[in-house]
Amino acid sequence: MPILSVSTPSSSSNSTETIPIIIEKPTAVPAATSASAAATAASCDCSVPCCKQHATESVKDVAKQLPSNRKKRNTSLVSRDEDDYWVDISNKRLRNTRLGALYAGSRFKGVQKCGISKYNVMVDIQHVDLKESKISGYLNIEGLTNECPELTTFFEGEIIGPQYPFLTRKWQAQQYIDALHWGKFPSFEPYLHTFNDDDFTYDPFDNDFIYMRWKEHFLVPDHCVSNIEGASFAGFYYICYQRSTNEIKGFYFYHNNPEWFQQLVLEHVEEHSFSNFEFR
Repeated sequence: MPILSVSTPSSSSNSTETIPIIIEKPTAVPAATSASAAATAASCDCSVPCCKQHATESVKDVAKQLPSNRKKRNTSLVSRDEDDYWVDISNKRLRNTRLGALYAGSRFKGVQKCGISKYNVMVDIQHVDLKESKISGYLNIEGLTNECPELTTFFEGEIIGPQYPFLTRKWQAQQYIDALHWGKFPSFEPYLHTFNDDDFTYDPFDNDFIYMRWKEHFLVPDHCVSNIEGASFAGFYYICYQRSTNEIKGFYFYHNNPEWFQQLVLEHVEEHSFSNFEFR
């Protein structure tokens, strides 16, 4: 075995003292002994902070705690892991609202009369929101122009009631114009002299007649087209829907149109399937 000499200063004199140190050569450890040592290390229960086994276990403990500290991932119906719980996306019910035959998916067919001419019209209701007093859908008319034998526009409507009064106050419709057009409906006669009063509010839920304003916004699918020769959707419709008969009557108004009171007459198309559904 090799011998290493180390010189150290002497405390009694200025001379140095040589101390021999014997270094043993490491011997190979049998495989059985190595396995035993590994097992012993795995079950280490010492309290030394720098122990390798303790450091490894500490890292594992931190790794186990990470998922609980991480922000919970929002799962969806189409992307989630097998161990994810089913997620309630919303606790608010998306109720499907309807008022008689005014509901999403409802269809009305009829004609629009312009002088001595008649044009076939079909209206598809897309959405009805009674809480916001809103309605929207598509209006299709045939044969209005030679250039476009069939036109479809998207419209939004206001249901007359607590949120929307009979007075239009827009689209260049003044009070006398409102009175002239609403007065075309016989059912409106009792309100002709009171609809402009401050304390007057029409209740659409307690009456057979539902009054609305339908405003066309753009062509479908060519929403960029704003002008077509021989056709205009710059005006709006005064609408009256009767629940007991499921009929819609209306009058179109556009201030630049020489022919006022173009009449719209529609009947509800009966369905043979379920019309109500609700998302959760």
